[in-house]
Amino acid sequence: MGAAALDPRRALAAYGEDYGTRYFKFGPLVEQKPRVVESVGLFLEESHLLKMFGIERQLVVGDEVRRFLGAKSALARSVVYPLTDGEVRRDDERAWLVLSELTRKGFEQFKGFKEGRKDFDGFYVTAALSAIAPEYMREELLKIHAKVDGETGLVKAFTVIPQPLAVAIAEKEISCVVVESGHGNTQITPIHTYPIREAVVALYRGGAEADAIAAEVLKDLGYGDLASDEIAVRRFKEEAGLIPLELDDAVRRAREDPERFRCRIKLSALTEVDVGDKGWYRFLIGEVVFNPAHEIFESYRKKGVLSIRDARLGEETVEGTLPLDEALLRSIRKTPTALHDTLLSRIILSGGNFQWKAPENLKDVAVNAPGKVKHLLSKRLGGSVNVEVRLTQDPQFSVWKGCVVWSLALPENYLWNEKRGEGWFKRGVHY
Repeated sequence: MGAAALDPRRALAAYGEDYGTRYFKFGPLVEQKPRVVESVGLFLEESHLLKMFGIERQLVVGDEVRRFLGAKSALARSVVYPLTDGEVRRDDERAWLVLSELTRKGFEQFKGFKEGRKDFDGFYVTAALSAIAPEYMREELLKIHAKVDGETGLVKAFTVIPQPLAVAIAEKEISCVVVESGHGNTQITPIHTYPIREAVVALYRGGAEADAIAAEVLKDLGYGDLASDEIAVRRFKEEAGLIPLELDDAVRRAREDPERFRCRIKLSALTEVDVGDKGWYRFLIGEVVFNPAHEIFESYRKKGVLSIRDARLGEETVEGTLPLDEALLRSIRKTPTALHDTLLSRIILSGGNFQWKAPENLKDVAVNAPGKVKHLLSKRLGGSVNVEVRLTQDPQFSVWKGCVVWSLALPENYLWNEKRGEGWFKRGVHY
């Protein structure tokens, strides 16, 4: 990474931000891992009760929101999740207010960095956005960070990179395909030194769809009271969900031998979910991100549980229900032919939505995410094609890791280059 990597001052100043649909991950390199808060805000009505407790704010964000959603839910004007499928609408003022406050409060946690350090003049901040995020999002984030710097002096330089590029940086790969699947979307991005933007394929589905299926499964199992509890649904999804090698085969076997696929999930000291003889439901939770077009999901589509919008990229429309393997091949085919073999042999999965495990006693029918993708591609391409798929070392934090590495490695004097879409926006030059 050059001389910058050896400069302890730059190491201290490297700061990363991953603007995910469900979670905002942020913090400096020296922390070794990011701090994580929910990407959510709550606008509060004026209340004498809140004032009595010393709360004058109109907006609370992140994990603090939960404090006000219990007994104080009547005080809420609305809850705002600023990002939808990785994007914020240009004219959504309240969403931008939430994002601005999340960003500001993130830096507030590290204002002590200036104390006792005469050589610390602010962070070098790299923010990661969806690969298909519109240009205005970068512009708005620059304004937010310039304002934060004006208030705190903590943002010396700022830049933005696509989330899949951050993953490739963290994995030290220069030619690969990154499949980043978070809560709001799944981005397939071929990278050869830089992301090949015209080959990006985005699917507006991710953890949210797995959550939706998990909630419906809870209803069907007789636990309807838990289906509206986000934390309960997520925990059930993570503990019960399985990725099937072949969905039809897995469902058939689970119906034939239900006791083998039965599980009991303890959600709290007072709540346990027993799937009973409906263990085959577990495979629906894991399959939906890979192939929501399967006929088994038809009833969920009719009920409106699965309503996945199509993505518009330039002149092309990508169906939201396109099977993942088909989307991967569509993406790779848009790259130069000379790259195809290399890209197929270096497929990198990232994001919390790929952190599925296969229990030892079910490994004949259940697989992890890399195993599923390799199986699907090998079926399509035949065994003679070399397909290699791996999961990042730390799927949830790979994007943040790539951000702090970029903050460390990007030369200080490399100012923003519009044509290349990289470089620093710097204090005193751009803001």
